[in-house]
Amino acid sequence: MLAVHTILHPTDLSDRSQYAFWLAGALSRDYGARLIVLHVAEVPATAYGGVEAAPLLVSTDPEELLAAAQKQLDRLQAPQANLRMERRVEQGIPVSEILRVAQETKADLIVMGTHGRTGLRRLLMGSVAEQVVRRAPCPVLTVKTPFPETVPAEDVAAEPALA
Repeated sequence: MLAVHTILHPTDLSDRSQYAFWLAGALSRDYGARLIVLHVAEVPATAYGGVEAAPLLVSTDPEELLAAAQKQLDRLQAPQANLRMERRVEQGIPVSEILRVAQETKADLIVMGTHGRTGLRRLLMGSVAEQVVRRAPCPVLTVKTPFPETVPAEDVAAEPALA
């Protein structure tokens, strides 16, 4: 049996990553393992533009970006009671930071969601999960969350209410 003492859960804080978070929490509970929830804030880009007379500069303060990410991460409620859960925000390239934190914390397992991109989108954008799977120092469990089923608004309104 795999000895699991530390589980790393990288998250982009999206709704789609919620299922992987719940699964990481359940595994942490079952193994009595420490759960580290990691969000990597990418290095903000600075853009220049506009006309010669009025140049436009768009820049994001890295400290504001990190503070906002930490605030959002702090709102995450542990999916299971009595979990040893730590929250970390790092700044950098997601794959590099996930691998660095996995090594630094001696993670026994990484549990992360995927967006399920295929074809040209995956080729152009790459896949963080795929790169982590290939280079991680420990086993990686990837969780593909399907899109929620959508029901057109008129169908919902037409359904009779259950009493």
